[in-house]
Amino acid sequence: VTMRGKSYLQIGATSMGIAGSSINTDFFEEYLGMRCESVDEVEVLRRIEQEIYDKEEYQRALEWTKKNCKEGFDKNPDYAEESVEEKEKAWEFSVKCACIIKDLMNGNPNLPKGYEEESLGHNAIAAGFQGQRQWTDMFPNTDFAEAILNTSFDWNGAREPYILATENDTLNGASMLLLKLLTNRAQMFADVRTCWSGDSIKKATGYELEGKAKDADGIIHLINSGACCLDACGEVKENGQAVIKPFWEMTEEDIIKCLDATEWCRADLGYFRGGGYSSRFITKSEMPATMIRLNIIKGIGPVLQLVEGYTVKLPD
Repeated sequence: VTMRGKSYLQIGATSMGIAGSSINTDFFEEYLGMRCESVDEVEVLRRIEQEIYDKEEYQRALEWTKKNCKEGFDKNPDYAEESVEEKEKAWEFSVKCACIIKDLMNGNPNLPKGYEEESLGHNAIAAGFQGQRQWTDMFPNTDFAEAILNTSFDWNGAREPYILATENDTLNGASMLLLKLLTNRAQMFADVRTCWSGDSIKKATGYELEGKAKDADGIIHLINSGACCLDACGEVKENGQAVIKPFWEMTEEDIIKCLDATEWCRADLGYFRGGGYSSRFITKSEMPATMIRLNIIKGIGPVLQLVEGYTVKLPD
């Protein structure tokens, strides 16, 4: 019922040939009862250049970001390091992107006069941003926008998390949306890099798995999560147990813990030529987790994969 009549908004189109980011309108319309909306990434640039955003909110968002989002390490070599002024511009650009993408999804009655159409938004319950590579080869990436919108708070305090898929992976966005509606909690995005059995870890490192990992079939390595919601840091506790809370239960103390656990690292300029900032945290707590991935198989249709497990932090 919540999804019906709402839309998935793709900003851009297919990213790097990823099958999931080539939107399947039949799936969204026939299976989920949603509409598909599409705008080009140039719309974000138009709104930045022509100042079609809520300037009061932008200033508040920028001040909050400078105060609460601490910078992490910069892996770029000295000869490629950018100036303080260039980094400042990247932060301003990133914050504007976050404000504008939110406006594109839900609309904003506080946009400048004369932009009544833009103020309506696209009635989007989920969205995706193409980014790579046309955008990121020239402009700061949108990891900040994706991470902060997927999180259950921002400069306005605790609020319902958005669903914004990295690389416009529409199937990942749909997966995150389904779990959000089932749990009322923010959803993390991560790439599955490798799967290790206990025997393979011991053979490669000499380390023998302990705790829940010892009795599991293996461990899955999740990384490349610069757009992951900050809630997944595991620092929010309930009765001593790490949890991701529903947004209405998030306290100011919870928000501070998530922000303190997160640092924002300068983008690898050899990978993201346009720069930007990506969130970085280590989930040190153990908590139950459900992973899902939605695929569409030719001749069969939508297929959902599920993995039940726990987050675990291995020794450094």
